Parts: sequence; structure tokens; C-alpha cells
Amino acid sequence: MEPENDTKISKVLLLGFPEQAEIQILIFGLFLSMYLVNVLGNLLIILATISDSHLHMPMYFFLTNLSFVDICFTSTTILKMLVNIQTQSKTITYAGCITQMHFLLLFSGLDIFLLTVMAYDRYVAICYPLHYMIIMNHRHCRLLVLACWIMSFLNSLLHSFMVLRLSFCTDLEISHFFCELNQVVHHACSDTFLNDMVIYITAVFLAVDPLTSILYSYSKIVSSIRTISSAQGKYKAFSTCASHLSVVSLFYGTGLGVYLSSAVTQNSHSTATASLMYTVVTPMLNPFIYSLRNKDIKSAPEGSLGGHLEENQFIHLSRLACACKAQIY
Repeated sequence: MEPENDTKISKVLLLGFPEQAEIQILIFGLFLSMYLVNVLGNLLIILATISDSHLHMPMYFFLTNLSFVDICFTSTTILKMLVNIQTQSKTITYAGCITQMHFLLLFSGLDIFLLTVMAYDRYVAICYPLHYMIIMNHRHCRLLVLACWIMSFLNSLLHSFMVLRLSFCTDLEISHFFCELNQVVHHACSDTFLNDMVIYITAVFLAVDPLTSILYSYSKIVSSIRTISSAQGKYKAFSTCASHLSVVSLFYGTGLGVYLSSAVTQNSHSTATASLMYTVVTPMLNPFIYSLRNKDIKSAPEGSLGGHLEENQFIHLSRLACACKAQIY
């Protein structure tokens, strides 16, 4: 007798957190604290960039969008996990699972695209300082962010529709804290070949291409910095992109580590725990990474520290570019 295909399953079981009540209490307190720090830190960045006119520059415009996306990205997974621990429940509705997966893909894709756009912004600032404000004008910046939203939305919408076409024989049991795409697809009764192909193709589009663009941008940045004669000039030029480079390394490092570990080990609980690094820890650390660079400059006023820093670096790079061109001609 063939199993009955039921695409309208009632619930999904999320089995990512342990059974012990003591450990669940510890996890609840830990991740609630991390979530609040993440929201507070990113909100402060958003409020600072909006309220301070000195921070109305392309770099901080992209940073504001990244902070907003990080809040949404973490909220998509952590809030449901905290509610489940508090209510001693491990279930999420099928519709809720699809919705969570859709927004998780949306905001993770936005993270990737925004980091790529920010690398392009640093590339223009270092390699073409005299034309920076012309190239990275307000209209161009808004179009870049809009393109990030459109591409990420289409990607998440594609995967959501691809999952909706699958049939499931029983209620899903996922060894994760949230509805992770691969695990949902691989629990289907129907053929998943097309879904797997779409996942692999979009993985190249979302991971390989953006990372290649980031590496290309930084290769050009390093080449430009090497042409600067003074050590102080090189330090100031590199400091304009040090924070972004740290965030990119942290994001790709944790994400790559999770998927490499999942490929090596079959322990799904270990993979679920490791995935919290890029869904919770990385978004929480982003505000601290960007703030630490500003705090290093003691002479700047606290209220408009980032803006004066960026302006001084822009002026310095412009002067260096003029000096280099004068030497050439």
C-alpha cells in the first residue's frame, strides 16, 4: 500500500534544543540576552546614522540597512525558539515553517548582498577617491540597496514555491532550532531532484559570486594601498575598510564552518548548535566591530565620531590620490 501524500501537514517539530530543563533554562537566558544585545546594538547604529548629519554618507547608509537586516534576521529564528522553550513546545505550524524559511532566506541573502555592496563602496572610496561622491551618489546607493532586496526576495520566493510543491507523508521532525531549507526538502516523500538543483544553483549565485566580487574588490584595494608611500597613509586607507573586512570574515567564516562541519559529521545537533554562530553571534558582534574602530580615535567628538572619521579619511585619500597623479604626470 502506497503511503498517503499529504501536502497540508499540520505541524513541524523542531528538535534542535536539548530535553533537559536545566539546559533549556540556560539556553533561554543566554540567547535572550544575546538577542537583546543584538537588537539594542543595531538600533543604536540605526538611530545614530539617522540623527547625525555627519553620518549621512554611503558607507553608513549601507551600514544602517545591514543593521536593520541583522535585527530581522535574528528575530526570524530566535524569537520562535525562545517562545518554544518558554512554553515547553517544539512545534511550529507548517505555514509558520514555510514563512520562517522564506524570511530566513530573504534576510540571509540580504546580508550577503549588502556586504558585497559595501565592499564595492570601499573599493570606490580607496581606488577612486576623487570621484567617490559622484559615483556613490544618493540615487546610486538607493538603487544598489533596492537591487539587493529584489534579488534576495526573488531567491527566497523561488525556494518557498519549490518547497510548497513537495509532498510530505507525515509531520516533519527537524533536528534544528528553525526550519532549515535542506532539512525540510529532504524530509519530503516526493522527488526532490529539482529542489536540490535549484539549491545548488542559487548557492553559487548567493555564495560564490558575491565572495568572488568581495575578494576582487579587496585585491584592487590592496593594490591601491601599496602605491601609497607613507606608512601612516597606508594605515589610514586600510582603516576605512577594516571593519567591513572583519564582518565579512566573521560572516563567511562561521557560515562556511557550519556547512563544512555538516558535510564532515552526521551529528545534526552539532550542526544546529554551530548554525547559531551566524544566525545570532555574528549579527550581535557587527555593531561592536563597527563601534570599536570609531572609539580608537580619541580626538573626535563622541556624538559625530564616525562621520568626522569618514570625512577625514576621505579628504586624506583624495590628497593621496592627487599626490600620486602629480608624481605620474
